[in-house]
Amino acid sequence: MISYPSRHCTVELQALPSRIGQVRRIVSAQLRYWRLDPLIDRAALGVTELLSNVHRHARPDKSCTVELEFEPDRLTVSVRDHDPRLPVPADDADPADATPLATCGRGLAMVAAVSESWGARPDGDNGKVVWFTLPATPGRPAPAPCPAPEHQPAPVPVETVATVRASITAGAVATAGSVATTVAAASAGTATAPRAPVPAAASATTTATGGGGPR
Repeated sequence: MISYPSRHCTVELQALPSRIGQVRRIVSAQLRYWRLDPLIDRAALGVTELLSNVHRHARPDKSCTVELEFEPDRLTVSVRDHDPRLPVPADDADPADATPLATCGRGLAMVAAVSESWGARPDGDNGKVVWFTLPATPGRPAPAPCPAPEHQPAPVPVETVATVRASITAGAVATAGSVATTVAAASAGTATAPRAPVPAAASATTTATGGGGPR
């Protein structure tokens, strides 16, 4: 289960190798959303080491909870499991306790190396929390690119606009006069259907033959 309050992210999982890779991707995506990209590599490495410790050493089960908490000046990453034994860094461990099931290991040294601070604390009677912090300075969003200027048509000269308007007006007046003349003629009963023009060739033939027949 994953929950995403505004400054807090919680992931519940079984610390198995296949799930550890998924949690790394979730952590990376969440930090990217918070614009904490410079912290992604260190946070992913630290949480991988803590989950690997749970997978190797925690008992009676491997269920755990990963939490990310983003405060104004720091990011806190913690892993909570059900094993009450607190981890001990390898350099501080008693060599007699260096068994395959020991809760100490080199992973904590890696966590200490990549983090600003780290620690472990009991969580109730049957669990613990191991955590580390990173200095957090959220990045500023990239400025939006300036839109490309749209193509603007070339301005039409004022003289051209005046000429076009005058032409349109003159045409409208001429059309209106023609319509008025046709209406008046129709009212007087003298309107006739327009005669079709006689082709030039036909007119020439009629003139050449005159009134007589062909010779």
